[in-house]
Amino acid sequence: MSGLREHIVFAGGGSGGHLFPGLAVAEQLAAETPRTRITFAGTGKPFEREHVEAAGFDYLALACRPIPRNPLELPRFLADNLAGFWRARRFLHQERVCCVVGLGGYASVPMARAAARCGIPLVLLEQNAVPGRATRWLTPLASAVCLAFGTARAYLKTRGPIHITGNPVRPAFMRYAAERGRAAERGRESFFALGGKPVVQVQGSFAPRVEKDSRPLSRQLLVLGGSSGARSMNENVPRVLARLRPHLTGWRILHQSGANDREATQNCYDSLRLQATVVPFIADMPATLAETDLAVSRAGGTALAELSVMGIPAVLLPYPHAADDHQRKNADAFASAGACIVVDEREPFLCERLERSLDSILSSEIRRREMSSAMRQNASPAATDEVVRLILAGRS
Repeated sequence: MSGLREHIVFAGGGSGGHLFPGLAVAEQLAAETPRTRITFAGTGKPFEREHVEAAGFDYLALACRPIPRNPLELPRFLADNLAGFWRARRFLHQERVCCVVGLGGYASVPMARAAARCGIPLVLLEQNAVPGRATRWLTPLASAVCLAFGTARAYLKTRGPIHITGNPVRPAFMRYAAERGRAAERGRESFFALGGKPVVQVQGSFAPRVEKDSRPLSRQLLVLGGSSGARSMNENVPRVLARLRPHLTGWRILHQSGANDREATQNCYDSLRLQATVVPFIADMPATLAETDLAVSRAGGTALAELSVMGIPAVLLPYPHAADDHQRKNADAFASAGACIVVDEREPFLCERLERSLDSILSSEIRRREMSSAMRQNASPAATDEVVRLILAGRS
């Protein structure tokens, strides 16, 4: 590649959980090697294209489909993925790509397979405690595999190197996390210096101060159902929070509902006479998490990486239909460290269990501090740098 501008392709997307770690690595890569050209290859969905183009990278849409449940859809599945593979292969030849980074999910397969066929180094990122089917299938072809959870190693069969890097998060998270960390240290010092009297954050600022009266300053409770929202959370969380109304004095509620359920979720809060801001999607998640004191969230690997690097305690409701129950296994890894509470939607009396869990955290500043510290201890702040190092070392 001497004398030529290097070109690296990130393959995959589909959901924020796959796309955002790729964007984190790409942004860091662009900062360290500004002459490198970066292209994302995905499904062509507006969600992917908009975020990639907003980050300043090129985008290539490839035909691809997940494995169908209905056998009658198998011919379309084979035709689309084959078409995606051939287009990816032509692109790799024409653009002289030196490395492909697979982000997981079915959207990564055509480009990753084409890279392996062309002899181009393939680096895989796996965000969850149990690897997805795409990662397991592609691992024997990879020159390196980067895992967010060490437990994922047992599911993979490969002769290539496996690295436990943690899950990359975008640079903006690290900037806000550093400020939150400094604020947490100042708050802890003030807390003990004042004989254990509560220290609270000023809305819009990270400088803690002592309340002059009994009215607590505003804290933020964030409800996250993933980039597309979660209907069961949209329906149940408002009802539970309404029961906890006495504990929510001084708290503001921000609820990411997904585009399809925004109006219904807002109407639910309104009918319960509980003030909340409901949005379909949070574009600036780093800034939002910087002002968040407690989260109710799904348990995707990327969401947990972002919450942990920011030190945000959480009540987690793993998606009950996730492949191989990987969200529950993600959540259990953090719960065992005391960083969160896990509420399983498949068990009876969901609202009652969720109410008890939130009650125990909302009513105790000390517990929120302890959980926040445990979250930070389970973060992987060097993950992005480590993945970038591996990509640069392995390119052809």
